[in-house]
Amino acid sequence: MSQTPKRPNILVFIADQLRADHLGAYGNQEVRTPHLDRLAARSTVYDHAHVANPTCMPNRASLLTGRWPSAHGTQYNGIPLDPNASTFVRQLGTCGYRTQAIGKLHHQNMGWDYEPEQREQILATDPQLLDPAVPDAEVHNRHPGWDQWENRERHEAGYLPMPEDYYGYQHVDLVIGHGDAPGGHWPHWAREQGIDPRELGGVQAGTDVLDSWEQVYTSAIPAQAHPTRYIGEKAVEAVHAHSSVEEPFFMFVSFPDPHHPFAPPREYARRYDPQQLGLPIGFDQDHTKSPEHIRRMIDRRGVPNQDPTMTFAVTEEQYRAAAAAQYGLIEFMDEQIGLVLDALEQTGQDQETIVLFTSDHGDLFGDHGLMLKHFVHYRAVTRVPLMIHLPGQDGQRRSSELVSSADLAPTLMELANVQAFRGVQGRSLVHEGMLGTGPGASALLVEEDQPFSLPGLPAPVRMRTVITREGRLTHYMGAGTYELYDHRSDPDELENLAEDPCGAALRQRLESAMNQQLVNLAASRSRPTAAA
Repeated sequence: MSQTPKRPNILVFIADQLRADHLGAYGNQEVRTPHLDRLAARSTVYDHAHVANPTCMPNRASLLTGRWPSAHGTQYNGIPLDPNASTFVRQLGTCGYRTQAIGKLHHQNMGWDYEPEQREQILATDPQLLDPAVPDAEVHNRHPGWDQWENRERHEAGYLPMPEDYYGYQHVDLVIGHGDAPGGHWPHWAREQGIDPRELGGVQAGTDVLDSWEQVYTSAIPAQAHPTRYIGEKAVEAVHAHSSVEEPFFMFVSFPDPHHPFAPPREYARRYDPQQLGLPIGFDQDHTKSPEHIRRMIDRRGVPNQDPTMTFAVTEEQYRAAAAAQYGLIEFMDEQIGLVLDALEQTGQDQETIVLFTSDHGDLFGDHGLMLKHFVHYRAVTRVPLMIHLPGQDGQRRSSELVSSADLAPTLMELANVQAFRGVQGRSLVHEGMLGTGPGASALLVEEDQPFSLPGLPAPVRMRTVITREGRLTHYMGAGTYELYDHRSDPDELENLAEDPCGAALRQRLESAMNQQLVNLAASRSRPTAAA
């Protein structure tokens, strides 16, 4: 009697707010990422992987469900993912996988509130949006607190175990937030190491704080107790524990870095000299043809927003200091990934484990003179690293396919020989048992919705972008604003052709491609039970 072959283990690494070209494997010659470079050398590396949405919660939900935000419902930060949603992790669990998450998840709200200006803007444009007395389009009878598992305050009083089925994860070691003083399970572990995050965490305890932008500083948390170290240590422990278990594992190892604040521990804070780092593409470009809200940011260069997560125009000093700090964080993360990969080899599990590395979205990081994310869809924000290693693969395969974050769920289910659920909108990247050998998508859609905005862009914001091999078209719906870039002659997106007669034909083709992608997202998600 023939035996069913054992399903492969799956190990997914994900960084937070890491653009593709901040890794050596994607051509960066300033940052040191030897372990990720080693992984890339024996993986399929995707050069044109983009997000379904360039914001944390929406795109993480798309990674989990294989669906775009307009379909899964988490259209912007602040909307928890439906706990009953089908996820590829839950599907793996029902087929015998032991599923585990370590680090940041952000499937539910962390407890942050809107800035006063944002709240005023929301109430002015949609007075009912924040009113708890107004019912949603779909009303669910759920137990109180169902959406509070990632609320930082709940984890402060004591260690809070997560549910046995948290979006498909059977075990979670949780980190809530970013930087050197997040919440969740990490603070309790840090105290076991003799470190009190309330005393040593955050900018108040940090040193070398950048005068013009307090999102850049050196953390007082030592490396051995830092959240990045916690995630690496927990992942190594899990790899060793799984080595004696018969069932295959799925492990999601999620670093909250190198997202701002850029606050590396002392051991990594001075590994890069800010003055030796080159300025990025279009740092001082002419934004005459750019949308009004971008021009307004450039006019206020060096002035961060009240909301520290919002895009703004940086000075050369701010960029250099942030880049040096971020590179230190990336190197720290890379070292932890190396320890996990070493543990796979030491336990003999490397030959039966799929390893994937990606990011939830990018960061402008000085490109076009801008920093962070939101309200712009330059490549630095939408393009992410993606490398997938299959068991037994020795060399590198480079893929030029257009790939979306929503494609990862169907890809991993197919690689695991697990039935996909109905309504998956992404497409599997597996072609005849291999990765990176197919024709790829003809176009990718990127969504972004926000209930608030920035000066020069009316709220609420509804952005849709289509990316093809020819170029990129972004429509700021409701504002009558477009961006159009021809990637054949302008791969760095320095000249907006939206109102240029020379770009009319390209714009027409991309508008047609966008419309087709919008239609494609209307696919059925439920099984019909009768003809009528």
